[in-house]
Amino acid sequence: MYGKNLDNKVVYLVDDDQEDQEIFSDALEMVDTNFTLKMFDNGVDLMADLHSETELPDVIFLDLFMPMMNGEECLQDIRENYQFNDVPVVIYSTVLDMGKIEELFDMGANRYLHKPSNFNALVTALERTMRSVERNKMGGTAIINVMN
Repeated sequence: MYGKNLDNKVVYLVDDDQEDQEIFSDALEMVDTNFTLKMFDNGVDLMADLHSETELPDVIFLDLFMPMMNGEECLQDIRENYQFNDVPVVIYSTVLDMGKIEELFDMGANRYLHKPSNFNALVTALERTMRSVERNKMGGTAIINVMN
């Protein structure tokens, strides 16, 4: 266990890449095992879940490039709905373009996690991201980029 207890947090991952989902899940378990991870392959399914009667997640990790509804469209829909105002959104992407990241922060993203190229870097990045979200749930923005 690397980080502090996530206190039964509900974590959503929205990513259409099955391998990335598995790696993310394994890495998050290295940070802490006291969480519930719910995964979605696309933004349409995420938005359907958010609008259902289920409890809202404590944090959403959102990939940018997905079929049917991409990450930017999801972020826009999430931030246009006041009932989701307290849900932190972490963009989780391979893109490392400062102009695009600034645009995503302006749209309401709370954190930007650059997908690392190896497992240990992902564990470190998730640990930092979860601590960052816990310390400062909604205030400010941050880019999490662990160099390999």
